[in-house]
Amino acid sequence: MPRKRSKTEPRRVTRESIDPRRRPKEAPDALYDPANPGHRWERPLQAPGRMQVDFEERVDFRRLHEYRLARTRQALKKSKLGALLVFDQYNIRYISSTVIGEWARDKLTRWCLLTGNGEPWVWDFGSAARHHKLYAPWLPKNHCLAGLAGLRGAVSPKVGLFEAAAKEVKDILVREGVADMPLGVDVVEPPFLFALQKLGIEVRDGQQVMLDAREIKSHDEITLLNMAAAMGDGVYQDIYERLKPGVRENEIVAMATMRLYEMGSDCVEAINAIAGERCSPHPHNFTDRIIRPGDQAYFDIIQTYMGYKTCYYRTFTVGSATPAQHDAYKKAREWMDRAIDLLKPGVSTDVVAKAFPKSTEIGFETEMAAFGLNFCHGLGLGLHERPLISRVNSFKDPYELKAGMVFAVETFCPATDGVSAARIEEEVVLTPGGAKVITLFPAQELPIANKY
Repeated sequence: MPRKRSKTEPRRVTRESIDPRRRPKEAPDALYDPANPGHRWERPLQAPGRMQVDFEERVDFRRLHEYRLARTRQALKKSKLGALLVFDQYNIRYISSTVIGEWARDKLTRWCLLTGNGEPWVWDFGSAARHHKLYAPWLPKNHCLAGLAGLRGAVSPKVGLFEAAAKEVKDILVREGVADMPLGVDVVEPPFLFALQKLGIEVRDGQQVMLDAREIKSHDEITLLNMAAAMGDGVYQDIYERLKPGVRENEIVAMATMRLYEMGSDCVEAINAIAGERCSPHPHNFTDRIIRPGDQAYFDIIQTYMGYKTCYYRTFTVGSATPAQHDAYKKAREWMDRAIDLLKPGVSTDVVAKAFPKSTEIGFETEMAAFGLNFCHGLGLGLHERPLISRVNSFKDPYELKAGMVFAVETFCPATDGVSAARIEEEVVLTPGGAKVITLFPAQELPIANKY
């Protein structure tokens, strides 16, 4: 007698019964929120290798694209604007996930439009626009257009390119139903602004909307920022080993730049290298000065990996250190730790600003004169995003810190010898439990390179 099939027995599948055209139903759209940052606070912050692999998830770039666009849509919806027209390279990349190289950063010759009802439009060098059509399938092909306006004045307004570009923008605003609403613009050449206004478009500040969108970093953005910081860790090990009498500031810059590009940096924007009598006041640059025994020297690594920035200071002395140098470093570290201890979601930025020394404590007559030495600034695609916390602005315009913010904390203390100074910077990710430092080259005590 044949055995009855159990109700729980798996269904038999034959080769003939398989239909490759039948697919499982997709999950309802309501279950997927592209604006969800997807933080994994229960896990260590990820810093994987640069290669993509099939055996573990690293950075999901399509998810990154969707998150950034969704965040922009949210910020636009909250504003009273109908659309955003952006020329800032960081905003263009955030919205459209297109980039054509750091050389374009200051040209104001690319722009991107996003209305509340549409998909991103990108105007670019003609060949770049054609490239986007081939390699950026997340954009509609007819939304990648050749464009040229003024190239910061190189093309005279008399040619009429500004008027033609403004009309293209206006026509899209009309088609997508937002022509009667204000247009947010970030940075723009004046003739382009005038051409938009001549067409009856009300132009408002769009940069604040974009900074609102960009302030909370997703899991993928935090991973990229952590990977960029890891590159800085390695370069500081190289600097520590290379820093000795006879080496010039610019040689350290050349070595650090080469190492960063070898590691995969998109762009080494700047390496500050300051030593000896140049340390105070801070000049924010580098020269060909020769390093000497007993010099204090500090460096800043400003570079990008997949668009995401580092701003990473470390201070050393060469061979030996004096009591004055040790004292300055100790103060700078105390100010750093005091500020980091306060960094928690829900804390107001004015509370953190009070942790930094007053300008007179470091020898400056006003807070404006001392700006940029003891403060916090957001990091992302831009070097200075939100939050920006200092004694210049935070008491007048305080706001609440949020989990998912990523920013740099900087301190500076001149030494009593009149020439040396300590400069420390830590990059932090704000988790629900507080600040997680991602710049890991040791900085709790003054490092002495090639100690005698």
